[in-house]
Amino acid sequence: MVPFSLSLNKQHASYLVVEGRVEYPRQTDMETQQPLSSSYPMSGGDGQNSYVQNSGFQRLVVEDAKPMVKKAIEDALEFTNFSENSTTFAIADFGCSVGCNTLIATQNIIEAVKEKYQSQHPNHPPLAFQVLFNDHVNNDFNTLFRNLPPSGEFFAAGVPGDFHNRLFPKASLHVGHSSYALHWLSKLPQEILDANSPAYNKDSIHCTGLSKEVAQAFAAQFQNDLERFLNARAQELVSGGLLVLTVAGLPQGTLCSQTYRGANNDILDFCLKDMAQEVKTTS
Repeated sequence: MVPFSLSLNKQHASYLVVEGRVEYPRQTDMETQQPLSSSYPMSGGDGQNSYVQNSGFQRLVVEDAKPMVKKAIEDALEFTNFSENSTTFAIADFGCSVGCNTLIATQNIIEAVKEKYQSQHPNHPPLAFQVLFNDHVNNDFNTLFRNLPPSGEFFAAGVPGDFHNRLFPKASLHVGHSSYALHWLSKLPQEILDANSPAYNKDSIHCTGLSKEVAQAFAAQFQNDLERFLNARAQELVSGGLLVLTVAGLPQGTLCSQTYRGANNDILDFCLKDMAQEVKTTS
């Protein structure tokens, strides 16, 4: 987990690229020209196999990042163009999924923004918060909306679409947020699908880091996707706005297979291969 904040304005985008591995690629509709049903959101509902019941680690990430998010807001967020007749403060969560994690994250942001705004403008009217939840068009927004807090502390809306592209009008967001979502790629690197390429990722379900060419192909795709994401947000954020991201990363030179998650992925890899071989043998 590598949380960091970005302060973007209309003129430029200043950002930090975090070195890390990329796993579990997914394709988006715009990149592949496939029907909308080809997107792969998290499992909906609240049953045993749902994201709601299987996202405890992601919740810990949100909770651990809370003090860093608060500090980023205290240090970098600027309040501009607010008056008695203009108090709307827009927050967008990119890759919100369906569970309560996004609600925890946005609540942490609202609390920190309120505290800073009231300390700087004690005589101004309170801010009116609008939270915009973004994910795939096939995301289970219904489950998310059913879990909205009854307090009415903010106005909520769902915004379906690929977060690698523009989703909001120019200079309309005050805070953009994304937690544990940017490791999803917009598409598979073509090299890993080409049997004649040195980066052909044969018999592997994720980027293990064992092949330099495979790792480079995934890293190049991630760099392209991250640049698209940041360029889109740079246009959407107001001057003095803030972009807060929490991403998965590893120290340079560390192989994914050397981590707990990487070891689990390798075990799953072996199991799937055995199952596929059994099907092939019996058919």
